[in-house]
Amino acid sequence: MSRRKLCLYAMLATALAFAATEGLNRYIKKSDVPETNTRPNTSSRTTGFPVGIQALPSGFLPVQSKTAKSLAAGKVLVASRSLGDPHFAKTVILLVHYDAEGVLGLVLNHRTDVPLSRVLDTVKAAKDRSDPVYLGGPLETAAVFALLQSPAKPEGAERVFGGVYLINSKPLFEQTVSAQPKPDVFHVYLGYAGWTQDQLRQEVELGAWFVFPAEPSTVFNAHPDALWPEMIRKTEMQYAEAHWYEVHGVGE
Repeated sequence: MSRRKLCLYAMLATALAFAATEGLNRYIKKSDVPETNTRPNTSSRTTGFPVGIQALPSGFLPVQSKTAKSLAAGKVLVASRSLGDPHFAKTVILLVHYDAEGVLGLVLNHRTDVPLSRVLDTVKAAKDRSDPVYLGGPLETAAVFALLQSPAKPEGAERVFGGVYLINSKPLFEQTVSAQPKPDVFHVYLGYAGWTQDQLRQEVELGAWFVFPAEPSTVFNAHPDALWPEMIRKTEMQYAEAHWYEVHGVGE
């Protein structure tokens, strides 16, 4: 498929996503997701460090897939270079909810300059927290979610994978923030990315996304602006290597 066709498809898919969120809205309402009037200033995101100056740890990238059958909560989507939709270009997204109601994901690499204290201004324990929030996606940017890495499951939280949990209710937010989790295991997101199951499967099959198993080092990476370049580079290297072995018949 040409780059132009893929870009046009991605733009159409985004429009459909805005119109296909009824099931996710029911999920969010049922979960009592807190809301805020804060809007992040996406024009001045914190960079972390210049892309390309520092590499992520060796072995950072697990085996990836372009097969829609591998989609599930706890998987990571990495946008292909051909995905030209401005909402999702160069994004890394963790799928936190995946069922017949819809698919909900949080963008991991769009850090803002908005402090947590401003977003959770009604939570007393968040008063002095300066760690930045993330723009989780283009939908419902007033809705607030969080991801927490914890050795024990917080009561009422949804397990996404391993020891990483989704915080998606007002009481759970207050309880979690009161425990003063460190910023390297607790990230807050405004908004989300949403699809129907069929829609996301089609996008993966068309090559818009690479699918990875999630790792805490991906979700809570200290340098989110370097996340997509590093993951896409290693993805392409692995595909090039696999193609070379296929062409030369090595390993048969």
